[in-house]
Amino acid sequence: PRIGKVSRVTKETSVDVRLNLDGTGICKCDTGIPFLDHMLDQLASHGLLDVEVTAKGDIHIDDHHTNEDIGLAVGTALLQALGDRKGIYRFGDFNAPLDEALVHVVLDLSGRPYLGYEVIIPTQRVGTYDTQLVEHFFQSVVNTSGMTLHIRQLAGKNSHHIIEATFKAFARALRQAIEYDLRRKGTIPSSKGVLSRA
Repeated sequence: PRIGKVSRVTKETSVDVRLNLDGTGICKCDTGIPFLDHMLDQLASHGLLDVEVTAKGDIHIDDHHTNEDIGLAVGTALLQALGDRKGIYRFGDFNAPLDEALVHVVLDLSGRPYLGYEVIIPTQRVGTYDTQLVEHFFQSVVNTSGMTLHIRQLAGKNSHHIIEATFKAFARALRQAIEYDLRRKGTIPSSKGVLSRA
């Protein structure tokens, strides 16, 4: 199985992530941020990834540092698990509806980090979670994984629905991108012959 394991320790947080790209959708997440745990469960369930995250951070201040460092660690674990990326589809594209919300995600496991984020979340918080942190989470994943990621909200009024549709669309697009293309016969999906973060 393609597995990435990362431990990230700073003065602000301690984060451990284990990511199995060939999993069955198991999520064991205890981040101290309940809404983020719920979103990571969407990533695991709809991406068919096994995701384990434990985090302790300065959430007595706010969720910012913990949310960011989890994103950085998830991206690094994804980078490790992908290895040389031989034989994968590389690209993913998915529209996820959740009631009135509809979110479109397109991604490329290109080795080139870029986030295009066009999501308008109408409330500042869902529960205790600051909705600005959604973009920050994905920026952190992009920065360390070397992924090109475009997220566009096509419809939506309910903040919870919009965010959950975003994570579901991301999960399904990632699932497409990491799966093996039998016609490629184990070659790297690039005319350059290499896909790397560097």
